[in-house]
Amino acid sequence: MISTHPFDALSPDLLLDAVESVGYQCDGRVLALNSYENRVFQIGLEDDTPVIAKFYRPARWTDEQILEEHAFCFDAVEHELPVVPPLRDAQGDSLHQHAGFRFALYPRRGGHAPELDNLDNLLVMGRFLGRLHNVGAIRPFAHRPTLSSQEFGHEAVATCTPFVTADLRPAWDSLTRDLLQVVDERISAVPNVTLLRVHGDCHSGNLLWRDNAPHFIDLDDARMAPAIQDIWMLLSGDRHRQSQQLTDIIEGYREFRDFSPVELHLVEPLRTLRMLHFSAWIARRWDDPAFPRAFPWFDSPRYWGERILDLRNQLAELNEAPLQLL
Repeated sequence: MISTHPFDALSPDLLLDAVESVGYQCDGRVLALNSYENRVFQIGLEDDTPVIAKFYRPARWTDEQILEEHAFCFDAVEHELPVVPPLRDAQGDSLHQHAGFRFALYPRRGGHAPELDNLDNLLVMGRFLGRLHNVGAIRPFAHRPTLSSQEFGHEAVATCTPFVTADLRPAWDSLTRDLLQVVDERISAVPNVTLLRVHGDCHSGNLLWRDNAPHFIDLDDARMAPAIQDIWMLLSGDRHRQSQQLTDIIEGYREFRDFSPVELHLVEPLRTLRMLHFSAWIARRWDDPAFPRAFPWFDSPRYWGERILDLRNQLAELNEAPLQLL
């Protein structure tokens, strides 16, 4: 079957023409970088350092929502935070259009994956997250959404259900119904939680470690959410290990910003929503040829059987006491 996905039109010539339309002189080198939601390329420039070109997935975000992401980056940079912002052209614009695609250019930044099993690094991460959230609290997003169990939970389950094989459907339906009920109850039990602009996808893949500090990249998933959304993704291991990690992160965080321990009740509900949302993300993108190639196991009975087992374990975690600071 011949693919007709919009990203198929991103030929090397189109990429080079797009970058040159902003005023750069390309040298013809194009390197595709690892990205699925959008398409990201390193573009070589004549007599200059290469730039990173990010082409946004059509119809995902509005222009206003993309510009809010950029504004968050610029706010962070103004407060001397290590966020990699988009480049502005001579007119001050950071979002560009070419041949029906919207794109942004970024400076190339080096670095390596952070060692998040190092508690000293987590202390440093907490400090930078506290500062980032101070910036995020300056103003709310007007156009970007708020993280909710409706979108990341209920809608995600509805999106996934057609992919679940018939023999597993009763177990899937029963389990996800119970999961969502508990998630909604847990979230409702934490009223008046403070929402602010957060990174939204703060895992190790979106961090570059350089000069003993994290550098935040890819704020594409930025939205309004509780502070704990940017914290819990840094946790790993058993419950005791996660409590140790959490304690170090919050120690650094509190050097710059208050943290309400009541948000610890949201860790497992948010983790559950992340698990459901990840599967739904693949399901929604299944018409993009890059996704069946990258996730060939997604529409197999084995995947959904394992996913049901993972979610059963997660339901048990939801019924445990929340993580505590040591």
